[in-house]
Amino acid sequence: MMTEVTMTMSNLHPGFILIAVGLIALFVPKSLRRPVLAAGPLLGLGAVLTLAPGTNATLPFINGITLHYLHVDALSWIFALIFCMMAAIGGIYACHNSNRMEAFCSMTYAGSALGVTLAQDWLTLIFFSELMAATSLFLIWCKKTPASRQAGYRYLLVHMFGGNLLLAGIFLKVSAGDYLVMPLAQGPWDTAFWLICLGISINAAVAPLHAWLVDAYPEGTVTGSVFLSSFTTKVAVYCLIRIFAGTDFLIWFGVLMALYGACYAIMENDMRRLLSYHIVSQVGFMVAGVGLGTSMALNGATAHAFSHILYKSLLFMCAGAIIYATGIRKINQLGGLAKKMPFTFWCFVIAALSISGVPLFNGFISKSITISAAAAAHYGSVELLLQLAGVGTFLSIALKMIYFIFLAPDNGVVIKREVPKNMYVAMGIGATLCVLYGVYPELLYRYLPFTMEPYHPFTVDHITQSIEMLGMAMLPFMMYLPKMAPHTALSLDTDWFYRKPFAGIVTGLSYLCCAVSRALGNTWEVLYEKSMELSHNPMEFLDAKPLRNSPKYNPENYRTSIADPIMITLTILFCSLCYFMAII
Repeated sequence: MMTEVTMTMSNLHPGFILIAVGLIALFVPKSLRRPVLAAGPLLGLGAVLTLAPGTNATLPFINGITLHYLHVDALSWIFALIFCMMAAIGGIYACHNSNRMEAFCSMTYAGSALGVTLAQDWLTLIFFSELMAATSLFLIWCKKTPASRQAGYRYLLVHMFGGNLLLAGIFLKVSAGDYLVMPLAQGPWDTAFWLICLGISINAAVAPLHAWLVDAYPEGTVTGSVFLSSFTTKVAVYCLIRIFAGTDFLIWFGVLMALYGACYAIMENDMRRLLSYHIVSQVGFMVAGVGLGTSMALNGATAHAFSHILYKSLLFMCAGAIIYATGIRKINQLGGLAKKMPFTFWCFVIAALSISGVPLFNGFISKSITISAAAAAHYGSVELLLQLAGVGTFLSIALKMIYFIFLAPDNGVVIKREVPKNMYVAMGIGATLCVLYGVYPELLYRYLPFTMEPYHPFTVDHITQSIEMLGMAMLPFMMYLPKMAPHTALSLDTDWFYRKPFAGIVTGLSYLCCAVSRALGNTWEVLYEKSMELSHNPMEFLDAKPLRNSPKYNPENYRTSIADPIMITLTILFCSLCYFMAII
């Protein structure tokens, strides 16, 4: 039962705590910013742990509308838990930063994600969703490079488009008197349904609307990309579970995402672009689970979102440590880092085995639920295609990245600066959690929000399937190892269809505006010069035409009679009177 409560220490909004941490980090000196970023998010985590399911805090708004800004149930609680855990890990990873704006935006971004998660009404949801988009943008721009500025600008345009679609759908819902967030999958599939679905799908990077993610996330700061990889798409997955569970066409979009992201990742050479493609792929498993709509599938989507945040953030932390230490992003320029960065190597191995779904790692205990749910719902083709996507994941991360970055012959990579200890601490925490949840899945399963039959991941069938699929990837990799080296060619994606035409339109409009501006400027210059000649002596062209052929004619000495200006004045007055009489 929902209970109306006032704000007390036992039901503090964890999102507000994280936003407050960001504000404090913005103003305090660097010596205090470290403990604020490292310890502040733990207060938000403590607030989540004290929230009781059924809590519903409200706030009066305009026109008799009530904002339900703190709504706790089993689904919102588990997402709030992992978001706070990630904020705490990310805060430790980033606490060496000297950039005040990045510290503020990272914590406010995480707090806004909690704001969306705990919102029960549409207005609160759209407010925090837009705050997420604004603050995440600066995690890209804070890198302060031409590439990051351009990527941030495109990121802004895409999220403005998606946000406006979501806002339009919410406006239709609120105008109809539907203030609370509720499931829409059962219909009616009206305009509001499609606008909200499309707006959330853009944030979830549903293919073919995914290219903004791969374009922007690799251009973020070293620490900012860790936060970016953890929140926007997973908040969108939460919204899909909350609003569109059982919308069957999402099954096939999820399958497309899983395969598309895995295939493009195999071809990619940039570390963070490769990992970004795997965000698309792994979120595809979650979207497919949302489309299946069964309790088992929805639990699989929830569990996989939980696990994905841990291992994907760890992968981005390891990639960030490599970039921080070497200044290199391209895989084919690296090699032999296992000896030079051993701790990073072992953390990366744990994360790679986790995302690949290897038994005893957290990806195995979550990914297999969705695949089993597809089999239980008699979607054999979905089960097979998701398994194939898992093969691509193992091939591109566990084999390709580990070998060419860490185990391949040394390319003479120089460690230019030491990785800060706080980054190692955060990576160690992430790696520990990936193993802990993989070995003891009940730590996660007990909090899954939907009722289902007990699920046991460590069955002979599940383990055998996993080993077979991983063997299918390892065999061709070993056979064609020389040809598996990352290439340097550019991989075109769906963003080409709006980047190139939009750039052409902007360039064309710029040339047109410049041409019009020059033409107007030249016209004004001519008019100005002629008007100066006219004002010098109007009578030069108003009268005296018969005398201009006379050798004694001088326009400076000639003056017309007073009758001429009087007739001009009377004519203008008469025309004005006629005009005003006509309009009256």
